[in-house]
Amino acid sequence: MDHLSPGSTASPVPPGRSAAALDDVDRAILRELTADGRLSMRALAERVSVSRSNVYARVERLIEEGVIAGFTARVDPVRAGLGTAAYVLVNIEQNSWRKVSAQLREVPYIQHLAFVGGDVDLVMLVRTPDNASLRDVVLGRIHAVEGVRSTRTWLIFDETPTPHHH
Repeated sequence: MDHLSPGSTASPVPPGRSAAALDDVDRAILRELTADGRLSMRALAERVSVSRSNVYARVERLIEEGVIAGFTARVDPVRAGLGTAAYVLVNIEQNSWRKVSAQLREVPYIQHLAFVGGDVDLVMLVRTPDNASLRDVVLGRIHAVEGVRSTRTWLIFDETPTPHHH
């Protein structure tokens, strides 16, 4: 295996390890871009108090290192027609997680899926247009996945979006 010089981005970060240490300016850039991914380089440079060329180089490096994985829009789920939300907790058969996760990736309306430690195996955030669709997703699609033993559905009554720092 080749040993790369420090700062080289040629090798991916080993699983479970963090990438290169970020300084305060990098963290400030990430905070600003999380709040508004459409900021111009000029505005970003002003907000984090460094030159435009410095901010541009840093953003390029953060993208190259995979710290910035992409730019997306924050969508209001209710206005996008997904007014019903629930956390679905799933127990699966032992050692079936690869097969189960591959099949669950095909199920519509699952927005987030996490394997967790504790008394359940999986926690999923499911957003659907209405309760009937939620029932169909849980009983029709999730329960149909081979390896799924049981589910518990926690209906979300109200959500508070996390604040985005400016």
